[in-house]
Amino acid sequence: MLTLFAAGLLLLALLQRQDAFTVLREGARRGLETVVDLLPALLVLFPAISLLRTSGLPELLGGLMEPVLGRLGIPAETSLLLLLRPLSGSAALGLGSELIRQYGPDSLVGRTVSVMLGSSETTFYVVSVYFSAAGVKGSRWAVPAALCADLACFLSASWICRLLWGR
Repeated sequence: MLTLFAAGLLLLALLQRQDAFTVLREGARRGLETVVDLLPALLVLFPAISLLRTSGLPELLGGLMEPVLGRLGIPAETSLLLLLRPLSGSAALGLGSELIRQYGPDSLVGRTVSVMLGSSETTFYVVSVYFSAAGVKGSRWAVPAALCADLACFLSASWICRLLWGR
């Protein structure tokens, strides 16, 4: 596949009468500039997520959220996932695999977790990385809007799974 991709790039450069090496070198230079722009955001984001996870705050908040989630139709077992998913994709995937292993992939909890992970996003990572790369400065309403979208994903995932596979 990589060979076909490289051959396609060379053919495209020949058809457009451009120097393929120069174009590829320019693309690599722009990619490195993007990495340099993203590095400060990542250097702040990853330790902050690690500190939050080790503090025990997500587990405490998850326990407090369980009664509210039950009334909304969201399985209480997913409360910690709701808190971790907007912060860390790897933490959410780890928790998701743990829940699936504990309850089974065909259980309501397992299916709900799978749909939640597939339909939601790591909001703070996306905002910090993509906005930094695009040079967006005014992101005042982006985070609340994205968190509302995450909540809509979690609610709809729970309701659809309950509708399709019920208890």
